[in-house]
Amino acid sequence: MNKKNKPTSKKQLSFIEKARRAQIVECAIETIAEVGYAQASLGRIAKRANISKGVISYHFANKEELLEQIPIEYYMAWQSYIAPRIEAQKSPKEMLRVYIESNLTFVDENRKHVFAVIETVSNQRTADGKLRFAADHDEAIILPIENILTLGVKEGIFREFTRPSARVMALTIRNAIDGFTLELMRKPHLDVQEYTRELVTIFDKSTKK
Repeated sequence: MNKKNKPTSKKQLSFIEKARRAQIVECAIETIAEVGYAQASLGRIAKRANISKGVISYHFANKEELLEQIPIEYYMAWQSYIAPRIEAQKSPKEMLRVYIESNLTFVDENRKHVFAVIETVSNQRTADGKLRFAADHDEAIILPIENILTLGVKEGIFREFTRPSARVMALTIRNAIDGFTLELMRKPHLDVQEYTRELVTIFDKSTKK
């Protein structure tokens, strides 16, 4: 089939095509979460979706194109979940608390997708060997934290941060959240509420004026 006739082109996807693509991506997530990136063949994904490999090939050019949808869709879902919760807060202190709480809640409620994202971003590389999801993606995640810190300093709620020190704090907050994700992978029965309370307390004290 000519690739430009596939539904992955610029033409509008039908409702059925969108539903099928979503089903395939969901099965890819479940497959990677179960067996890892390397073992997540199109055959395994097709079997889980109860379809033929040809159906996957109709919607996606190859395995890489299919699997790169996993972090893209995760980021979009993450942004839709986090942004309105932060925007609903009036104080930078509450924004930071909600940022931490909602991130950990989102990870906890989307474990399979999170684990599949980790596998995918750690393995997908460009033709020249660089990680496909790297600097730009990271910056988009760090920026909201830096904005909260900057606003908190301006309003006299947080202690003073230089531009570099605000960057350090933002990276530390993000790395703590990512560390929670890894801990959850190791310990599925982790007490998420207690973990969240402790992180909120740590960063409340470390940003306090």
